[in-house]
Amino acid sequence: MSPHQSLETKYEQCPVIKTLEEIGSRWRMTVIHVLREGDLRFNELKRATGANSQTLSRVLDDLQELGYVEREVEDGSPIAVYYSLTRKGEELLPAFDDIYEWGEKWMSADGGAES
Repeated sequence: MSPHQSLETKYEQCPVIKTLEEIGSRWRMTVIHVLREGDLRFNELKRATGANSQTLSRVLDDLQELGYVEREVEDGSPIAVYYSLTRKGEELLPAFDDIYEWGEKWMSADGGAES
């Protein structure tokens, strides 16, 4: 940290903090985690995540706008809409794997009493 940079400025620019601000909500992380399985339709995502329709719709819109998820419409009757991870979303998956491993170690049934 430079002598002229405050702690506040340092952490505002920190990639960890910026990433968590962007994807750190429960629903955003849940959708990204579920989409690692591949392309899913809205109702499949709804069942897999347990989110209500309004929440899921908002989260998918946000993740599309941020570049983590893409929406593909297939013509036909009925029209099929699929959601999938973009390259940006896929490149986040190793971090999810690391969080999973950390959670397995520290979020155990006994409250992570390991030290």
